[in-house]
Amino acid sequence: MEGVSVRKIKKICVFCGANSGKDVAFVNAAFHLGEVLGKRKIDLVYGGGKLGLMGCVSTAVAQHERQVLGIIPSAFTINNLVGETCGKEIKVATMQERLVMMMEFSDAFIALPGGFGTLEELFQMISWAQLSIHNKPIGVLNINGFFNGLLSFVDHAVKQEFITLRARKILISATTADELVDKLQAFRFEPDPALSKLKWSPSSSQKEKLDLTLRL
Repeated sequence: MEGVSVRKIKKICVFCGANSGKDVAFVNAAFHLGEVLGKRKIDLVYGGGKLGLMGCVSTAVAQHERQVLGIIPSAFTINNLVGETCGKEIKVATMQERLVMMMEFSDAFIALPGGFGTLEELFQMISWAQLSIHNKPIGVLNINGFFNGLLSFVDHAVKQEFITLRARKILISATTADELVDKLQAFRFEPDPALSKLKWSPSSSQKEKLDLTLRL
């Protein structure tokens, strides 16, 4: 990475399944990602609990004596539904509040294999980056081609002119944890000139007008 400006990443939020998946490679990759974060002295933010891949990555980070923060809706803690969070836990009222807090506490985001919840979190962060709500890097760890279909779909949406080339650059992918973290550190945010004018402060009473031809 010589000659490339490297951003300082202290905390990475990991989105992933509360299940382990069919392929043992998913579990191994989750543990390895946690080891990589630990060795690089990067703390973890995640959705809390100890189920599935979420439990794997959080356990591995904690074993390397890095801080782990689980942000979890209170509803999930009833009857110990998702197990004990590995590290510090913050309880929130809603899923949206959880995601906002994840964004605020993290310097970057990684998605491992998962289901609808993982995909929702991933694309919410991507759309918020597109809208310049944040400028933090986002990547998927493409284990055994798990995200091939998703990446192909995104590229198809670019070809059909629903996603701009600038917006496409927001989503990073790699097949190994080390490569992905390197790419996140080297990421340079390219804001959309029109969307970057939006004011997202709660005190803002008026928003900038958007060109309706913008592809959101």
